[in-house]
Order: sequence, then C-alpha cells, then structure tokens
Amino acid sequence: MTSAMAAQNFPSVFREWRAFRKLSQLDLALAADVSQRHVSWLETGRSQPSREMVVRLSEAMQVPLRERNVLLQAAGFAPMYRESDLDEPAMKPVYDALSQMLKHHDPLPAIVVDRFWNVKMKNQAADLMLSLGGDIEAMQASIGTNSDEINLALLTVHPEGMRPFISNWDQAAPLFIQRLKREADGDPDIRDRMAAIIELAGPMPDIALQAEGLLPVLPLELNVNGLELSLFSVMSTFGTPMDITTDELRIESFYPADTATEAFFKSMSA
Repeated sequence: MTSAMAAQNFPSVFREWRAFRKLSQLDLALAADVSQRHVSWLETGRSQPSREMVVRLSEAMQVPLRERNVLLQAAGFAPMYRESDLDEPAMKPVYDALSQMLKHHDPLPAIVVDRFWNVKMKNQAADLMLSLGGDIEAMQASIGTNSDEINLALLTVHPEGMRPFISNWDQAAPLFIQRLKREADGDPDIRDRMAAIIELAGPMPDIALQAEGLLPVLPLELNVNGLELSLFSVMSTFGTPMDITTDELRIESFYPADTATEAFFKSMSA
C-alpha cells in the first residue's frame, strides 16, 4: 500500500486493506461499529465514505498513518497526517523523549530506527556494540552503502557486517528474516528494500526450537575475538502518534541474557 494507490478509487484500496488484515466484512463492521451492509456498500462503491468514516475504518484496520493518507486521498479528501523531520521544532517533545529513553537505557544499547531500519538515534552503549566488529565507517564501506546513515537490518545480515560475529546465526537469522518480511507486508516501498537485504542473508536454515529448555526470548549471541555476549531486544513504539514520522519510529532496547554480558556493558560504562 503506497501513495501510488491514491490514483485508485477508494473501494479497491479499502478492500485490499481489509483483505490484508484478514478481516471479514462482519469483523470489520464490529470493530468499526458500523453495519456490515455499509462496509459492503463502501467496497462496491454504492456508498461514499465521509472523512470521519475513513479515519474510523483505518483505525479499526490498524492502518499506518502514511497509508491512512492514501485512503483519504483515494476517497477524495486531503491528507490528514503530516510527516516531519526529527529536527523540526514541532518534533522537539518527541526528540527529547527519545533522547531521555536512550540516556536512561545506558549502559545497555538502545537504537531508534525508522521504517526502513535506518538508525536515527542511538546511545553510547549502542555505539560500543556496533563498533565491536571494527570501525563502523569501514564496515559501512565494506557493505557497500554510500549513505552516512547506518541501516541496522543491512548491517545485521551482510557478510561484511555484523553477521560473522553472530554465533547463533542459524537460530536467530530465520526469526529476524521473518520479522523483516512481516514488517514489510502491506508497503511495497519497504518490501522492495527489504527484499534486497533478505537476499543477502542467503538460504535460511530450518529452525526447530525444542520446548524443553527454551528461554522466554531468543538471545542474540555475539562472539567478537573471543568476547562472548548474549543479548535480547525489546521493540517499542509511540502509543498515540499523530505524525507519520512518530508513527514509524521504533526504539530497539537491548538487554543482557546473562550476567557476563551485563557485567561487560557496566564495566565499559565505568
């Protein structure tokens, strides 16, 4: 679902989103508090939605703000949500909140990424983690990116990036690739970029996790010149975004999966 769909009529874009969310007309009607007949008539073009109805249906289908603008335009309305740069004055509360979150998470790594997995902000511990494999600028050159921005997904899967240091690649990679595919669904712009990154990962090994002895989370095991670290991550988003940029930002916070990893980051901070 991209801005290219704005040229389509509302019924087709609306129908695609309902199908993508795997909702029946009745399911959507109940979620949006409208009649099933009204949902059907909107999909066939017998009824035209109001601006408020487009927003209500978008919320019920959990459509991202960028794509809600597409739905609004397809229905003949002006876009409702703006897209701001993080350094704009209006975004200062968001930027300050992110800065505080990153600062408070030290001495453990935390990284802010956009919808393409480009790193927008990171704390000192994240700088340390990303540089464990060597100079990050040299690594950027090795993976063939001309951008000053670090792409966390590319850096993770590229053979010249962090991948050689991921000692549990066979276990972690399939789940990470599934995550990239899942987050790219519904947005061809993201899907095209992620497809190139996923291709770099190569064939994925079959993963059969045994329930016995399985941890509550899958750690990311790093082995850098004999230094062994075990981490897992938690992804956070803003709860009530009203700006496209805010809606698409995610904070990945890393936590130690063992005492040795916790001690390492604390010692480096000290």
